[in-house]
Amino acid sequence: MFNDSLRATIVDALDTLYIMEMFEEFDAATDWIEKNLDFNVNAEVSVFEVNIRFVGGLLSAYYLSGKEVYRRKAVELGEKLLPAFKTPTGIPWALLNLKSGIGRNWPWASGGSSILAEYGTLHLEFMHLSKLSGNPDFAQKVMNIRKVLNRLDKPQGLYPNYLNPNSGQWGQHHVSVGGLGDSFYEYLLKAWLMSDKTDEEGKKMYYDALQAIETNLMRKSSSGLTYIAEWKGGLLEHKMGHLTCFAGGMIALGADGAPGDKTGHQMEQAAEIARTCHESYARTALKLGPEAFRFDGGVEAIATRQNEKYFILRPEVIETYMYMWRFTHDPKYREWGWEAVQVKHLFIELKISFFFVILHLARAWQC
Repeated sequence: MFNDSLRATIVDALDTLYIMEMFEEFDAATDWIEKNLDFNVNAEVSVFEVNIRFVGGLLSAYYLSGKEVYRRKAVELGEKLLPAFKTPTGIPWALLNLKSGIGRNWPWASGGSSILAEYGTLHLEFMHLSKLSGNPDFAQKVMNIRKVLNRLDKPQGLYPNYLNPNSGQWGQHHVSVGGLGDSFYEYLLKAWLMSDKTDEEGKKMYYDALQAIETNLMRKSSSGLTYIAEWKGGLLEHKMGHLTCFAGGMIALGADGAPGDKTGHQMEQAAEIARTCHESYARTALKLGPEAFRFDGGVEAIATRQNEKYFILRPEVIETYMYMWRFTHDPKYREWGWEAVQVKHLFIELKISFFFVILHLARAWQC
């Protein structure tokens, strides 16, 4: 996806380097970006990934350091992404060639549909691009996405994961708060917060969506574990992905602004989801959570399928622990986070030991 002029890790790590006061490394990254970061490349990229990692990384570095190069590069990249919105509805393509401006969608995505979590996770950065550049096009593009969504009938108030950018109609009726859907909901809430709580449209869309999720997707297991299922054409699949575990932190973050008297209720929901996701870790042999876990066939919070029994360093569970600690100061959330850190640290040590064993054997074999 990226070539030598588009090194995602350098840009994605900028804010961490600055916050951790690793200024020597930050300055080295700044120097590389000034001299080498080039967006005029014949490369097809994910609009979503480029936005959250490159545009988001550059904007964060600009706001932290004030260095003009980051503002300039962010706006330059934003302009390269604008052709992705050249569809009949203005719903952007998932993939874009940065040089030619030709876009397309993933071939597997429900008949050429755009994906909710991808086109719905552009708002924060694009609003800032308009602010920093004086170009209203960026903000207009993402506000149009809301207009399209608000015109559509939503099944049970839910947002399906697939939307055809040509017809403006939903694709397959699959709803997930995990993969394919997740950060759309997060960005609605954060758009409202980012606007100093003046974005009433974003606020309404978020809390309405959360209510639909609670009504249609949230369920309790027989032992009382709260989970968020997936919805497929009106039928529930009692599966919760590791990605869905971010929702505990999101719900806690938005609880203070909840309509009516629901603040306490939403904090309880957040705590229950955090507990369920912790159980998905605690119920494995290695104490690391699987990619997905299920609540059917007599099992709870356990991966039952081979293609779900893996861990790839996803941060969503730990993220929810962090939010819950910040909002409640209940020490169990730090303890749960430390449990995961210790397990990961153990495996790092095992990998290092294994490496030296292999190295020793290789040298012995050469002798």
